Amino acid sequence: MFNLRFYPLLLALAAVTPALAQKPAKLTYTQDDPKRIYEAVEQPAVPKGGPAAYAEYLQSHQKYPTAALQAKQEGTVQVSFVVERNGTVDEVKVVQPVAPLLDAEAIRVIKAAPKWTPAHNHGQTVRQHVTVPVSFVLAPGSGEAVEIPAAGSPAPGRPLPPGAVAAAPGTSSVVGTAANGAAIIRPEKSAQPVGGNAAFFSWIAANQKYPDLARKRHIQAKVPVEFTVQPDGSLTDVRVIQKHGSGLDEEAVRLIKAAPKWEPATYQGKPIKQKMTLPVIFQL
Repeated sequence: MFNLRFYPLLLALAAVTPALAQKPAKLTYTQDDPKRIYEAVEQPAVPKGGPAAYAEYLQSHQKYPTAALQAKQEGTVQVSFVVERNGTVDEVKVVQPVAPLLDAEAIRVIKAAPKWTPAHNHGQTVRQHVTVPVSFVLAPGSGEAVEIPAAGSPAPGRPLPPGAVAAAPGTSSVVGTAANGAAIIRPEKSAQPVGGNAAFFSWIAANQKYPDLARKRHIQAKVPVEFTVQPDGSLTDVRVIQKHGSGLDEEAVRLIKAAPKWEPATYQGKPIKQKMTLPVIFQL
């Protein structure tokens, strides 16, 4: 009778015990498709060194196309690309173009940039679509102002070129009159290096002497230099617009002064002088 009385209870305990002994189920995720490109993830891809360092890299390694400078082209190019699971960038393309030369340079500098830390989603490394703005900003006076000496300026009573305005004392205007009374106009043909832009920048690269102090400090920079292309093609009035120190400014000035002559700007078929601004790139 004893065994019969407790037999149902023993059966009940036997049925409950396995359930109590089970471990809590773990939350698992299905394996993500390795080819899938994500727009939003738990941990987005980030540039090595952080966004600020990446922005500095883009700015310091940007090579403003000479023709774009002369054409006064500037703006922000939106570039999209895919950060792969190994941190490299792929499928680089312009989604908001500005000008062909600037678009091409934006793509170049993005492709040449250091690797990224890839994105992570559900604990897995994944591919992510990223869009980055690359800005091109002209320095004041880049390829704009051409000053006609007083002897060649318009005769008294003759109107200045369209849009001309008198400049305030001590200043000048892109199209107008300088403080000394000389006319400032836009050239019919801008000054350009003999042999073209590629030949000029190749000469700069071949003749550049990287300052020892800058090399020791591992300093890289883009030094903007303003100069005047004279009617005979010589380069004068060379000065650095934004100084970087460590010998880079002096070397940038030396290079421009020693550079081969340019083809001068022309107005009404005659050579005239033109102010230009170009960056001298220092890269280790």
